[in-house]
Amino acid sequence: MSDDVIEAEQTVAGNRHLVRITFAVATLVVVVDQLTKYLAVRNLEGRPPVEVIGTWVRLVFLRNSGAAFSFGESYTFIFTGIAIAVVVVIVRTSRKLGSLGWAIALGGLLGGALGNLLDRIFREPGLLRGHVVDFIAFPHFAVFNVADASIVCSAVLMVLLALRGIEIDGRRS
Repeated sequence: MSDDVIEAEQTVAGNRHLVRITFAVATLVVVVDQLTKYLAVRNLEGRPPVEVIGTWVRLVFLRNSGAAFSFGESYTFIFTGIAIAVVVVIVRTSRKLGSLGWAIALGGLLGGALGNLLDRIFREPGLLRGHVVDFIAFPHFAVFNVADASIVCSAVLMVLLALRGIEIDGRRS
C-alpha cells in the first residue's frame, strides 16, 4: 500500500472521529438545554425570580419570540429558517473537520441552534412560531438559556481558533 493511500485512510478515520465528537457535543448541549428548559417551565413559570448567587445570578422565567435581546419579536419564522440553515451548513462543514477545537466549537454551535430550534418548532404559540424559553439572568444583561450560552461560547472558541490560524481542516494558516 502506498503512503498516500495510508495517509488518506488515516485522514478519513480521523475525520470520522471528529465528526462523532461534533455530534456528541451537540447532543449533550441539546439534552442539557431541553432538560433545563423543562425544569424552568415546571418550576419557574408564573413564579417570582429565584436568586442563585444574590442578585448576580437569578433564575427568571421568560418566553422569547425574538432573537438575542428579544430583537425581531414578530419575525419568529425567519429565525426558524436561519436556525435550519445553520444546522445544514454545520452538518455539511463537519465533513471537512481536521481540528478537535473546531469539532467542539461546531458541536456547541449545532447543539445551541438545535436547542432553540426545537423551541421554535414545538413550543407555544404554534408550529414553527414557538417562543424560546429563557431563564438565566445576570444584572444588566439579557435573560438567556443553555443553548444561547453554548452558541456564545462556541463563537468565542471559533474566534480564538481563527486568531491562532487554525483552520477547520486542521491546517495552520
